[in-house]
Amino acid sequence: MEVPSLQGVSIEHGLLSMEKPLRVSQQHRQLAIGIPRESSNEEKRVSIAPSGVSVLAASGHSVFVEREAGEQAHFSDAEYSDSGATIVESAEEVYASSELVVKVGPPTAEELVFLQEKQILVSALHLGGTSPEYLKRLMDLGITGIGFEFIRDSDGTLPIVRMMHEIMGSMAIQIAARYLESGEGGKGVMLGGISGVPPSTVVILGAGVVGEWAARTALGFGCHVIVLDTDLGALRSLEHYLDRRITTAMATKQYLRNAVATADVIIGAMMSDGYRSPVLVTEDMVMSMRTDSVIVDAVIDQGGCIETSRATAHSKPVFRKHDVIHYCVPNMPSNAARTSTYALTNVLVPYLLTIGEVGSINEALWRNVGLRNGAYVYRRHLTKKSLATMFGMPHRDIELLIASGI
Repeated sequence: MEVPSLQGVSIEHGLLSMEKPLRVSQQHRQLAIGIPRESSNEEKRVSIAPSGVSVLAASGHSVFVEREAGEQAHFSDAEYSDSGATIVESAEEVYASSELVVKVGPPTAEELVFLQEKQILVSALHLGGTSPEYLKRLMDLGITGIGFEFIRDSDGTLPIVRMMHEIMGSMAIQIAARYLESGEGGKGVMLGGISGVPPSTVVILGAGVVGEWAARTALGFGCHVIVLDTDLGALRSLEHYLDRRITTAMATKQYLRNAVATADVIIGAMMSDGYRSPVLVTEDMVMSMRTDSVIVDAVIDQGGCIETSRATAHSKPVFRKHDVIHYCVPNMPSNAARTSTYALTNVLVPYLLTIGEVGSINEALWRNVGLRNGAYVYRRHLTKKSLATMFGMPHRDIELLIASGI
C-alpha cells in the first residue's frame, strides 16, 4: 500500500544548484486527536487500536480516548493508557478536547451537538443514511469532513473501503451458510455439496471487491458460484483472478431472473463509488425465489441492491419477505470488530500523521490526494458532486476552494 505521507513528492527537473534549500511550507505541529466510543448501529469497532495510538503519541500528538471505547473489540482502557492516550469519561469531553475526531460511523444526532467549530471529522459517511440536514449541520460549523467511502489514493484504490469490503465479502458467505441451516429457519442445506449431493447455488450481484471476496469464500465452501455485473470488464477480470471457476453473466433482466429463481443464496455486492447502490433485483424476482432461500445484502449501508432489502441490526439481523430470509445489517465488519479495527488503524494512522507533518488540514488536503478525495464538506461548502446530485444541493470544487483561500 502506498504510504500517504509520501504522496505528492516529485522530482524537480532542470539544472539546480546543489545548495538549493528545501522549501517547507509549514512545520510539524501536535494534534489533539479524539477517539469516541461508537454508539450507533450496535457498532463494536473502534477507529484506532492501541498500537496506532502508540504511533501517534510517539509523533507528539495528544490522543483522547473515551472510556471503554475499545471494549467490544477487546481493547482495554489500560492498553490505550499504556500506549500514551488520555482516557476521558464521555463523548462530550472527547469532542471538547480534540481538533480532530476520528470515528467509525458518522456522529449520531446526540453527538452532533458536541461538534466544535472548524473541527476535522474523519469517519464513514454511510450514504444510505445520510441526510441534507446532517450535511448542512457540518457546513454551518465549518467542519472539514473526510469520509471513508471517498478516500481514494493516487493509484485509484479506495484503501479503507477495500479492506472493509474484503471482510464483508467473506463474512457474507459465512452468514449465508448459517441461515441456510435448519436451526436458523433455513432450508437445512450445506453450502458445499458432499458425495452424491450437489452444492448450493450462490448468486453474487457485483464483481467488485465485495463480490470477489464473496466468490473466493463461496468457492472455498465448494459452492456453485454465479456472478452478475453490468461491467463486462469486471466480470472478465474476476474470471481471470479465480481461474474461471465461476460462472459469469451480464446483469440483464433475463439473466437476473433466471439466476435469482435458481439461487439458494443471493449476495448483494453491487456498488457505485460515491453513489447509492443500484437496485438490480426487483420484488417480483424475490417472489420467484425458492422458499427459505437467503439474501445477504452486503451493501445495505449504500442503500442496498435488492428491492426488498431494509436495514436491520445485529440484535435482530434478519427478516422474512416472500418466504425468503433477508440479512441486511449495514455494518457487517462490526462482528469482526478486532480484525476490522486493525485494518482501519493500518490505513488511518498514516493519514493522521500526514496532517500533523504538514502543519494544517488545508496543506494536507492540498498535498495528499487521498485526503483531498476524501473531503466531502470543507470551509462551509459541500465538495462532492455525487452528494450534491443526490440531495439537490450546490457544491464547490475543493481544489478551487483550497487554491482561492475562500
